[in-house]
Amino acid sequence: MTRPDRVLAVLRRNADLARLAARSFDFDLDRAEHGEEVRLASGAPLTAVAGDDTGGTYFVCADGAVLYASSEGEAGLIAAGLDEALEILFGLPGWHDHTDLDFDPAADDELEAVFKRTEDEIRDSYAPGLDADRSTLLSGLGLRRLPGRELLRRLQESLVRTEPEFLLLNADEGCAYEPLDRLPRPPLWQTVLAPGRSDLARMRAADHDHRDAIASDPVRRATVLRAAQYDRQPGDLPLLRVLLRHEVRRGPTEELRLAAVLVGLHGRPEDHAWLRSLRESEPDVRFLLGGFPDSPPDLTQWAAEFDESNHGQDPDEEHDLTWTGLARRQGRTELARAALIRILDDTGPRDEALLGCLVGEFRALGDLGQAIRARRLHASLQDDAGKRGAALVDLASLQRRHGEVEAARQSLQRAVTVLDGPTPTPPPTPTPPPAGQLELAPALPLPEASCQTFAWRELGLGVRVTEEYLLIARAAAPLGLHETAGAALRSGRVMLDALANPTDSLRRAAEAAEAAQTLAAVNPRRSVSVSASSTA
Repeated sequence: MTRPDRVLAVLRRNADLARLAARSFDFDLDRAEHGEEVRLASGAPLTAVAGDDTGGTYFVCADGAVLYASSEGEAGLIAAGLDEALEILFGLPGWHDHTDLDFDPAADDELEAVFKRTEDEIRDSYAPGLDADRSTLLSGLGLRRLPGRELLRRLQESLVRTEPEFLLLNADEGCAYEPLDRLPRPPLWQTVLAPGRSDLARMRAADHDHRDAIASDPVRRATVLRAAQYDRQPGDLPLLRVLLRHEVRRGPTEELRLAAVLVGLHGRPEDHAWLRSLRESEPDVRFLLGGFPDSPPDLTQWAAEFDESNHGQDPDEEHDLTWTGLARRQGRTELARAALIRILDDTGPRDEALLGCLVGEFRALGDLGQAIRARRLHASLQDDAGKRGAALVDLASLQRRHGEVEAARQSLQRAVTVLDGPTPTPPPTPTPPPAGQLELAPALPLPEASCQTFAWRELGLGVRVTEEYLLIARAAAPLGLHETAGAALRSGRVMLDALANPTDSLRRAAEAAEAAQTLAAVNPRRSVSVSASSTA
């Protein structure tokens, strides 16, 4: 029996202890049900074990850590285990009011005065036997009585490590709960740059072989380049050349431009010749290093202007997407995911371009649920029919791959409706003249302007919509969604037959969708067991 299980088992077995915990310390086993469905952003399991009279809930995570979620949309990790959580709850009743206290070991008297004032209010309000109840609970559960200062330190240490691993989401909407506290945290760039700063120090101190070992790793190289961007030293030119030489092998990248600018800032004629040869070797590199000077004396000025407009020396001015992308490349998936969700939660109507970038970032992380949320918002902001239709097509693709097959079909149908434009209004039926009145010749109707700006069905977008219909049909059939499969297959077939030059891959997709539908009709039990992911 694990420690959380042991403490819970004792409370569930001993009604008197459970009643004391609920009455005096607001830890009520009978309230272990949150007001809305929630989940961790990481997907790790979460178990509600108790609640309080404000609608808040205590959850135990997979590693035993205890997360508290309020009914007001705030959440935070309060302890590494249930034993520690209960020691905090019993030792610091009213702990909610202490989450932001300035923890200063030299101010023990002030902290103790705050703790005493809170406990006095609790005694006067609803728990006159607070001290006796605390002693009974600590003794009955085998827990310790620790100084308030120590409990506060543990509480705050837990709170600041809530993210990224324990970020709580509303399960339906996908948005994150706000932090339970307002304690200071290091900026994202500081966490992401830490390994790069260490590698930069090694490269400055090490021999050439060690420099090459760091520079040959694309992720370490990208991180150390960013570290060098914000910590520039005159003697860094040799190691910057090593980084640039390795980055060139990847082709035109943002890191290549950064390395070229950092090298160019030193203004050496030999580097001017080298960079010019790099530009001439590949058109994309030529575009990346635009405005490159013809004369070596102008190299420093070019690099300085490029640095000021594109890079700079203040990491706080860099967009967080730079750091989330680097965190993802470092394998720090949850760090990137948590930051991206926070960015998405803060987006508004003016963030159309940002939303498009977030779709790509979530897709790269493999978080299709958040990618769907970002794409849905992105599509809603498009005024242009072509852009909105294309965004809805991509939304349908994401939903299908996420297993939301019927929602995918509906999104794709909306895309077709948007792309086709409004149905032309028929001309009004002429009203016959009254009896005996001369009938005038009807006026010739003026031609109506077409609402379609391009024949999208004949272009690549038409091919993509056709393919998506067929993929949805194939995904729906094994799931027993026969109406969805049939409707998607019919729509896909109509569009396929209308294409002037359908590809072989589209024909094969149609055959696969029809085969899946036939199999589902003949053997429904077997077809339902087939994973829809096999059709992606």
